[in-house]
Amino acid sequence: MKTELNYINLSYQTYSQKEYNISLSYELFGKDLFTAPIILINHALTGNSTVSGDKGWWKQLVGNNQIVDTNKYTVLCFNIPGNGYDHFLIEDYEDFTPSDIANIFLKGLEALHIKKLYAIIGGSLGGGIAWEMLAKQPKLAEIFIPIACDYRTHDWLHAQCLVQKFLLNDKDEPLQKARIHAMLCYRTPESLNDRFQNKYNQDKQRLESEDWLIYHGNALNERFSLQAYKLMNHLLMNINTDETALESIEARMHMISVDTDLFFSASEIRMCFEKLKERKKDVSYHEIQSIHGHDAFLMEYQQLNNIIKNIL
Repeated sequence: MKTELNYINLSYQTYSQKEYNISLSYELFGKDLFTAPIILINHALTGNSTVSGDKGWWKQLVGNNQIVDTNKYTVLCFNIPGNGYDHFLIEDYEDFTPSDIANIFLKGLEALHIKKLYAIIGGSLGGGIAWEMLAKQPKLAEIFIPIACDYRTHDWLHAQCLVQKFLLNDKDEPLQKARIHAMLCYRTPESLNDRFQNKYNQDKQRLESEDWLIYHGNALNERFSLQAYKLMNHLLMNINTDETALESIEARMHMISVDTDLFFSASEIRMCFEKLKERKKDVSYHEIQSIHGHDAFLMEYQQLNNIIKNIL
């Protein structure tokens, strides 16, 4: 299984008319290119190209004999330029939009001589970028599986990203503070209350829930760059796929939501599905049931696997 980072050097002009030289990094898993159907997976906000393997963030879904079976498929995952996983950061992050990232990924596919994908799978921000890609190239994939995401950023999510932006611009532990706030959006009150039940840690003299949040804030600070987080939050804040292009997408669409998602609400995703199914026959809707909210797409693997195995 290939796990090393590969690079494609690109010149790109953003919609804001800025010129960038970008070294687009990616990883391949499973079968060699052009020997099997290709599945592109777009990573989420703090994810990266290591989608499978021992350190893979989605290894419960992608791997040998998993639902996305690397014995059967070629799996490709790009790093969003500026996520820092390949040590490349973008200082002027507001130069970029999700539409720009979609263009860069499409240029990456072109450089790899990939004209057709079997499937595109994207969770959260990665799914939003996938919507943008398919709106630009409607014939790109046979199957599209957007998970816990929508084709645009709705007002509630935009508001939460605005709070993130304020926290990230703070001088005192900005990334830790932003991550703590984000964790409360990724999960639900029921999830935290059920897990911690007001238990108090006598050694640390604080609630176990507080300790858990502080741990996650510090853990992300150790592995993620503040500049990268600012970019990712900016992208999440600005998903805005051309709605008029959605019905031209030729891929069979399987939209997956989480019933308790506080970021991309199930009601908004269901509304998108209802509109599309009036014009398209190959669109379906699935809903994960969970108390855990947005993060359920990284937790409820049995449900997710049961849905996807009937799609691929």
